[in-house]
Amino acid sequence: SDLTHQHTPVMSHQTGITANEDLLNFFSTCRNGSVRVFRITIENEALQLGEWHSAQGSWEDDYDSLVLPLLVEKQPCYLLYRLDSEAHGGYEWVLISWSPDDSPIREKMLYASTKATLRKEFGATQIRDEIFGTMHEDVSLDGLRRHRKSASAPVPLTPREEEIQEIKKQEVGVDIGVDTKHQTMAGITFPIAPDALDAVTEFTTGNLQYVQLKIDTSAEEIHLSGTAKSLLVTDLPSHVPDSAARYHLYRYDHNYEGDFFHSVLFIYSMPGYACPIKERMLYSSSKNPITDLLENGFNLAITKKA
Repeated sequence: SDLTHQHTPVMSHQTGITANEDLLNFFSTCRNGSVRVFRITIENEALQLGEWHSAQGSWEDDYDSLVLPLLVEKQPCYLLYRLDSEAHGGYEWVLISWSPDDSPIREKMLYASTKATLRKEFGATQIRDEIFGTMHEDVSLDGLRRHRKSASAPVPLTPREEEIQEIKKQEVGVDIGVDTKHQTMAGITFPIAPDALDAVTEFTTGNLQYVQLKIDTSAEEIHLSGTAKSLLVTDLPSHVPDSAARYHLYRYDHNYEGDFFHSVLFIYSMPGYACPIKERMLYSSSKNPITDLLENGFNLAITKKA
């Protein structure tokens, strides 16, 4: 598996690159509807405003003629493209991540690990679609339509998933209260116990190489199950329980082409049908909220989810 697409510096899991003052000011002025698209690059350790164009026709009419000429060979960039629809008190936008295959690998990793910061600083609620491309057809108007079609298409269910879906319909909805002992982060299914929050924080600062989390189904909370200050990748399998589901955070320290990288892995382990259906269902449905929390709440650039 490819573990080198995102770069995280020593003792940190984000690049530290933020928008410069000119770009932040442009974010404020581009929302009035006059700007259709603008290019953002990383230069001098900052997100910087590049070329931009005003709206000429409808968003579909403008798209290919304005987007495609902004894409430079061998040079990653971001584009923010304004749609004509509005939501959350402003126009909706498409975030385009351009990363040609023949770009320098350092550049590709830098842009991949800075995207979360860009989303946050621009305002993630205004971004309706995000598309990634290595070729023009990936990010053209047809590419955007294909992305939307695949995102909205229902995924066929396996017989086991159909069974679990039926169980969900039968079960009473779980209404989780939040008291002073627990915190709930954006979208998470269950409250996270303080020791688990502390361990994830220690992981983000580099003090821990491994964190294991579990869902306490009786208390309906996410608890800490184990940590390690250092752990060889070859020893990782021995930490995976063979009779219970778990979430694992692991920092994979490795060399690639003479450079040293820290890749963050998120692993969801499930030992088959040894677990009760409810437990399998809870872990499966909580996986995405937990990874969203880690990426957006803790600014972790997760390189690989398994």
